[in-house]
Amino acid sequence: MISSLQGILQHLAPGEVTLEVGGVGFSVSVPLSLAERAARIGEPMFLHTRMIVREDSLSLYGFETAEERDLFDLLLQVNGVGPRLALSIISHASLERLQTAVARNEPELLSGIPGVGRKTAEKIIFQLRDKVGVTLMPSPEMLEADRDVLGVLTTLGYSLVEAQSAVQALPADAPKDVEERVKLALRYLSAR
Repeated sequence: MISSLQGILQHLAPGEVTLEVGGVGFSVSVPLSLAERAARIGEPMFLHTRMIVREDSLSLYGFETAEERDLFDLLLQVNGVGPRLALSIISHASLERLQTAVARNEPELLSGIPGVGRKTAEKIIFQLRDKVGVTLMPSPEMLEADRDVLGVLTTLGYSLVEAQSAVQALPADAPKDVEERVKLALRYLSAR
């Protein structure tokens, strides 16, 4: 099983990258958001991956964080959700949007995603109700300033998973001022 890849970015297209690892080019399907922020051609790139084996194909799906890969795995547990649809959901819905839809039992928050109709959205909410709330919710001890930082980062286009990683990476002695915390978080995200 291939659980991660680190190599040189050889090709970049919407939803797909090719990484050269040890002279071998791996074609990896990725969320649209990752393809937009990916490194430039010829630069190193690291992906958390999931390999899906079918009778007629071997497919690799890549993610910027292990949390996104875990969400992908959770979505695959839903009847009727295959790898392509799970990737589409991750591409078009932030983790926060998925959590909100599940917590509030609002399938209409997901039914606008390409490939997700009302019935599929209802299945996702029903089958992930217990799993998403426990494994993926932000920690309750988060500072109020950090909640504001999460809001700013997601407004800027970062996924909730990325924003949470940046907030968790803030040093313990970081200023409590929201603006300063956002600057530190952005520095962390740009250095990745």
